[in-house]
Amino acid sequence: MTLTLVQTSVTTTACDAIIVAVRPNGRGLVVAGHGLTAAQAKKITDAVTALGATGKSGEVTKVGGVSGFKAPLIVAMGLGEVKAKIDLEAIRRAVGNAVRSLSGTKKVAIIADPETELLQALATGARLAAYAFTDFKSKQEPKSLPASSIVLIVPGPITAIQKSIIAEVNIVANAVDLTRDLVNTPPNALPPIALAAAAKKAVAKLPVTVTIWDERALKRDGCGGILGVGQGSANPPRLVKLVYAPRGAKAHLAIVGKGITFDTGGISIKPAKNMDEMKGDMAGAASVISAMQAIAALGLKVKVTGWVPTAENMPSGTAQRPGDVITTYNGTTVEVLNTDAEGRLVLADALAMAAEENPTLIIDVATLTGAQRIALGARIAGVMANDDGARAQVCAGAEAGGEAMWPMPLPEDLLATLDSATADIANIGDGLGGMLSAGVFLNKFIPAGQPWVHLDIAGPAFNEKGPYGYTPKGGTGAAVRTFVQVAKGLAAG
Repeated sequence: MTLTLVQTSVTTTACDAIIVAVRPNGRGLVVAGHGLTAAQAKKITDAVTALGATGKSGEVTKVGGVSGFKAPLIVAMGLGEVKAKIDLEAIRRAVGNAVRSLSGTKKVAIIADPETELLQALATGARLAAYAFTDFKSKQEPKSLPASSIVLIVPGPITAIQKSIIAEVNIVANAVDLTRDLVNTPPNALPPIALAAAAKKAVAKLPVTVTIWDERALKRDGCGGILGVGQGSANPPRLVKLVYAPRGAKAHLAIVGKGITFDTGGISIKPAKNMDEMKGDMAGAASVISAMQAIAALGLKVKVTGWVPTAENMPSGTAQRPGDVITTYNGTTVEVLNTDAEGRLVLADALAMAAEENPTLIIDVATLTGAQRIALGARIAGVMANDDGARAQVCAGAEAGGEAMWPMPLPEDLLATLDSATADIANIGDGLGGMLSAGVFLNKFIPAGQPWVHLDIAGPAFNEKGPYGYTPKGGTGAAVRTFVQVAKGLAAG
């Protein structure tokens, strides 16, 4: 689905529904938009007020048959009280609620504010809300499908800036949807080989080179972390490297994503309850693949290298055992005390390889720990780093992209909890501060002086409850928008 801009009359626009923003105004409501006379706006506010609309943020009220409008349905989306600082995320979520409420319609029009930030927020929320994953449905239910066309009505001539905003929103939203699709795909349809193929397909028409390591190449290069995790599965592991290197790029961003296509926990097996959601344990890899697609499609002047270490963590007679010692790519030996702490093992190999190229910044992203969900909940990612400036840079990118992330420390004292009597380091600590100790473990594979940021998206990557705002149930597409914003910042210098 592609979002478009139009310059038409609100009252004569041919569509199934028109979305109009409303706010509380004293004891009544006021329409927050253009293209309506006072009398037309009053018709809308009178109609939705009669149905109990208050204009509070995120509220959706539908009313049909408003005289003077060609559209058969008017949808009032509440934006809440006017605040000193505009809450762009509230706008994204409000329009997301409105668009989701119109599933089953074909064409939706939205009265859009032409101001740059507001237009981008409105367009992003609308486009991200128009999503459904139906690849494995034998029959399509039309009422559950999102609108096939969304148009934003703007006043005055459509400008080049407005066109570029909408073009970027469509590119980034397509990438977010790709991440969602990959995360939602059943694990029997997406083993490591298939994920590697999906990465190649995602950038097939873009100036991105792709290199794939099979199990023989992984053994040749000493990737003991990836091989150790994958050795219990009938589906062999892979490592994918994607390189976008436009002429004139001065900065180099490396992004690394955990790609466990299904995580049973291995010999340290997980409980059966909700294990099906472990198909999403490759969300970090999916976001890296999709971000590479978006960054290349946008033509940003920054070199970006994506690394996708992918394996399936299964229990079997060939699986690694608690107590095994593996040797990772950079020669560090790791005692595997818990086979369910496997994501950090595949990342260890990929991070060490990424660091060899001395990029300006390395960011890894992973559904790494349950401790992240305990500390920050299901909607806020944890951000850890070996450099305060790099962490601030990524947090700023997340805010600009509309993703909730929170800076977290890497306490040096946690390193002692990873001591091993047998190897250089153990893969788990003492159970306290699990999100942080996982970050401390990964930091051991980053050379001194190399800026690095670690994103734990265990909660935000998969929405196990009902949809909200522009976020669907299931895969959310977490981290893609942040990667794009960081890349834009590096391209700008």
